[in-house]
Amino acid sequence: MNRFISTLSHSLLLSGLFISSQVLANETISQSLSADEVSSISIENQSGTVKVIGWNKDKVAISGQLDDKAEELIFEQRGAQIVIKVEYPNMERWTSSGTDLIVKAPKNLRLDLASISSDFSLSNLHGGVEAKTVSGDIDGDELTEQVELSTISGNVTTKDLTGKISLSSVSGDIDDKNSNGRLQLQSVSGEVEVNTKAAEVFVNNVSGSTDLRLDEVLELRISTVSGDVEAKLHLKDKGLLKASSVSGDVELEFQQGVDANFRLKSNVGGDLVNKLTDDEAKHPKYGPGAKLNFQTGQGNASVSANSVSGNIVVKSQ
Repeated sequence: MNRFISTLSHSLLLSGLFISSQVLANETISQSLSADEVSSISIENQSGTVKVIGWNKDKVAISGQLDDKAEELIFEQRGAQIVIKVEYPNMERWTSSGTDLIVKAPKNLRLDLASISSDFSLSNLHGGVEAKTVSGDIDGDELTEQVELSTISGNVTTKDLTGKISLSSVSGDIDDKNSNGRLQLQSVSGEVEVNTKAAEVFVNNVSGSTDLRLDEVLELRISTVSGDVEAKLHLKDKGLLKASSVSGDVELEFQQGVDANFRLKSNVGGDLVNKLTDDEAKHPKYGPGAKLNFQTGQGNASVSANSVSGNIVVKSQ
């Protein structure tokens, strides 16, 4: 009998420990796991906020408040990955105030985040980050390696990013400051404002304006529809710049003494304005459009720009 009671007590104790380790709806979150032999973290939170901060400790700590409509919080290690996921019941339609999470993790781990309407705040993460949300904003600060931040109807605001960087928003604005490396920007109906040290920059914007303040550029490609582009840059020797615009103006401001071969073309309206040399655009005898080809210095770099129903202006600082 004593042995039976002892065994029963031990089982109840283990059961109690298991239940207490779970975080259920509307509870306060405060847990941690060792990050030994862990290479990445996966975070999924459908609504609310997720703040991830990189630190030097060899553990992952989470805190915050679980949504009252959530069933539970999963926080566990699966192989070399730590999984953080807020579980909701299967409901076709639901409204939620959201779960607010603060995650502190070793700064060299890779982060993968997914959400429907959560806002993400990410800082001091150096193992690569991929964050995707539908209607949330994304803020990123001091992120390195491969960085991919994507939202549909939110804004993307970043600074001090380094590496292969991809920033995307469908109907929100993109604001990037002091990034470095390779930068790719995509927007459909938002404003793009960039002040970057990236040597390779690729921009695709539809129905929004683009303002680029660039440092020394080896390659710059710009494509825009129904939006104006202003780019200020230092084009390196043997650098390449290609720009195309439909129903928008393109203004390119180069460093003093830019050394490049220029090929500019305007179709169906729009002027070609050259403030670098005395060369002027040539118009066909019949039909619309104009062409302007000229060279500065030895023509080491290459600049080509095409516009439909928009002006192209080239000038120096």
